[in-house]
Amino acid sequence: MENLTVGQYNLVYNAFSFGFATLAAATIFFWLGRSQVDTKFKTALTITGLVTAIAAYHYFRIFESWTASYAFIDGTLQATGVPFNDAYRYVDWLLTVPLLLIELILVMGLSRSETISRATRLGLLAALMVALGYPGEVAASGGGRWIWGLLSMIPFLWIVYELFVGLSKSISNQPESARGLITLARNVTVASWAFYPVVYFAGAIGLGGAGSEVIIQVGYTIADIVAKAGFGVLIFLIAVRKSEAMANGSDKVVPAE
Repeated sequence: MENLTVGQYNLVYNAFSFGFATLAAATIFFWLGRSQVDTKFKTALTITGLVTAIAAYHYFRIFESWTASYAFIDGTLQATGVPFNDAYRYVDWLLTVPLLLIELILVMGLSRSETISRATRLGLLAALMVALGYPGEVAASGGGRWIWGLLSMIPFLWIVYELFVGLSKSISNQPESARGLITLARNVTVASWAFYPVVYFAGAIGLGGAGSEVIIQVGYTIADIVAKAGFGVLIFLIAVRKSEAMANGSDKVVPAE
């Protein structure tokens, strides 16, 4: 483990604590929010809460691993020799990242065949993106991080294409009251996911040392909160809007001009 200052250690410590609290609270909110939406959208909100529940659990484990890796000995912060387990993040992403895309597809209320095909394709691409990124995360050299990181960008760019090109017609066919929120949810997904490569490559551009470790851990935490809790709030609002439209009979598709 890197030698950190007390300030650096506390910054990461507090980021993990905040991440856990935010994701746990979001889980309760999403699952209780199922009562406010039509039956058609309850599955989407169940998955939304499942995403934040899985992430909250892993943030708790990440927090425990972080506190086990450092200790105050004679008033000085020192590494204990217990390695910090970064694999928790990738296990979390392998489970939650595909589900994030699936919840977006489900809340759109597409046809059964389109829902299955798009959810399957996007889910597999997301899992491949995460799987390709992990070897670079644990690589001993910056070169290895670059190689695996660039490979993981291939499925990421494919996902971006699917969201902006493949789903464009489906989004334009959504009820007008929800169309803007669905577009925003798609944009938030891409924008928040684009932040991960920035953090990922921080360890491969010569930063190195304790500063790089802090940037990576805090950066990933911010991205997770936005991509999971923030995105989940948008999914909830979309489900509420579409449920209201169904209740008052104004859920007919109004083609975008």
